[in-house]
Amino acid sequence: MQATHSHPAVHDHGAHAQPTGLMRWITTTNHKDIGTMYLWFSFTMFLVGGILALMLRTELFQPGLQVVEPEVFNQLTTMHGVIMVFGAIMPAFVGFANWMIPLQIGAADMAFARMNNWSFWLLPPAALLLVISFFVPGGAAAGGWTLYPPLSVQMGPGMDLAIFALHILGASSIMGSINIVTTILNMRAPGMTLMKMPLFCWTWLITAYLLIAVMPVLAGAITMILTDRHFDTHFFNAAGGGDPVLFQHVFWFFGHPEVYIMILPAFGIVSEIIPAFARKPLFGYTSMVYATSSIAILSFIVWAHHMFTVGMPATAQLFFMYATMLIAVPTGVKVFNWVATMWKGSMTFETPMLFACGFIFVFTMGGFTGLILAITPIDIQLHDTYFVVAHFHYVLVAGSLFALFAGVYYWLPKWTGHMYNETLGKAHFWLSVIFFNVTFFVQHFLGLAGMPRRVPDYALQFADFNMISTIGAFGFGLTQLLFLYIIVSCIRGGEKAADKPWEGAQGLEWTVPSPAPHHTFETPPVVR
Repeated sequence: MQATHSHPAVHDHGAHAQPTGLMRWITTTNHKDIGTMYLWFSFTMFLVGGILALMLRTELFQPGLQVVEPEVFNQLTTMHGVIMVFGAIMPAFVGFANWMIPLQIGAADMAFARMNNWSFWLLPPAALLLVISFFVPGGAAAGGWTLYPPLSVQMGPGMDLAIFALHILGASSIMGSINIVTTILNMRAPGMTLMKMPLFCWTWLITAYLLIAVMPVLAGAITMILTDRHFDTHFFNAAGGGDPVLFQHVFWFFGHPEVYIMILPAFGIVSEIIPAFARKPLFGYTSMVYATSSIAILSFIVWAHHMFTVGMPATAQLFFMYATMLIAVPTGVKVFNWVATMWKGSMTFETPMLFACGFIFVFTMGGFTGLILAITPIDIQLHDTYFVVAHFHYVLVAGSLFALFAGVYYWLPKWTGHMYNETLGKAHFWLSVIFFNVTFFVQHFLGLAGMPRRVPDYALQFADFNMISTIGAFGFGLTQLLFLYIIVSCIRGGEKAADKPWEGAQGLEWTVPSPAPHHTFETPPVVR
């Protein structure tokens, strides 16, 4: 932690002025500045990934090939997935962690302030590599965001750019996670024990451990692809004694914990918002901490439920089926606790609460379809159909993204000092939730009827649902421009926020930990 007084020697040579303008943002070590940059970066990548998705949906508006070639369609699919997961959702949650964790635990800043700056500035070059890969010979990677061999071994140089970008993004994630773990474990204010921390800090502590555990696994998998591509190693080449299914095992050992990396911080945000607007402490704080931990542990033993169709023995299928269904228990505990917190509370429905309630309802639907896909014989039928696409978008859009929206609206008055436009915020919620369901609900029916995913053309019987889905996608995409307008107009002005904008009947504070602390730790106590 930096000392507040300056060393006398500094004054001999004239005090250094703080950098301003662009240099302030490039050189900043302030957790709030870095959090802000993460959030703007992730929103930019969200728009880029969204444009790719709208190109996909335009092609699928009616049967036949109209807009893009099949190879380009597959490139769009891959890059949409990679950009949304690694460029939009994950950096957004890291932005929230940077902003809120020091405030919530009473720390002056993050533990490693300069490393914090470095972990952000790795992201723009990685994003640039991903976008440039569209313009190299052969185009971007086209093997899906999971980068399965043999496709990923045979592609052009776009694949190498994608691998390099993923390495850089992984390094950024690992550094950010080390920073978060160290900050939470070492820099809490006196009296802030682990079991008094706001739940957002708990979910991020567990998420950071997950990231540190699994990002090197992804790095190993994509490095093996790289050596297969350029050094004749044959890790995944059956002709050379390798095994393409080995890649799936290694990838999903990363990939399944990754799914929880993208949802646990969302659970934390929702666990902050619901008590504030129900005006009572969170129900079952301790059980929430244990549920989060058990989800994280179980996430390591369910990876092969993504692989029921590779021909694994029935015993392994049964194990992965039961282990996957077991994860529903701690997740159910969380949903129960959120509903119990709202039960008999003095609830008001400002925009953050609307998004939190929308999150619970739609995320639970995504959870149920996940439970359906956990059942081996059903999964074998539905594998690689639009049912799976609908399932994970319910979890990641209605889950992660809606929680991010909720968190932005909740903490925006604190971040900017201004209130956003409540009417427009509510309009953003209702348009988002309606268009989201128009887009993805019908995809369940497409999948049940047998429409495969990642295919640019389809049989006539799927035409109506695809048309509905595309209309919903454009509605959802345009609605996010309203979100951008709300944020920008809030930053530039608007009604001044009160000291406690959401203060309710019980005077609950910003952080809403449970049990509530003696004070808010807004200003770190002086340790004598």
